[in-house]
Amino acid sequence: MMENVVFNIVEILIGFSSGIAIGSVFIAILTFLGIIPRLIQLSRSTRLVNVLATAVVIGTLFGTYLSFTPFTSNQTVITLVIWGFFHGIFNGMFAAALVEVLNVFPLLSKRIGMEKYLLFLLMAVVFGKIAGSLFQWLYLMN
Repeated sequence: MMENVVFNIVEILIGFSSGIAIGSVFIAILTFLGIIPRLIQLSRSTRLVNVLATAVVIGTLFGTYLSFTPFTSNQTVITLVIWGFFHGIFNGMFAAALVEVLNVFPLLSKRIGMEKYLLFLLMAVVFGKIAGSLFQWLYLMN
């Protein structure tokens, strides 16, 4: 009995320590790369900086909670479409800010000799992401 209690306490400490380490690295990456400020700048919402920062923290905590609990929610198709729409907007803006901060596409197009075709390269990535997402949700999830 006592061994189980000690084992559970050790598991809790390891999980908590790992969560703090991973969370700290995630925030350090976001801060170092300037993704959140650039995302705010791209969305032209500088007056809502505190609201957006709070939303990121609450969203992270809520997502973590949902990841570790057996919580399920039966929603209508319309609710799921709206939820997915907002997820897509956030992920798209987050990816765009990350790509812009890192200058990925201009460097990539220069390296592979496609400087003249940068727009086509970007569109290929966008349509590839859409096709991959649709394939995953329509084929692999059923």
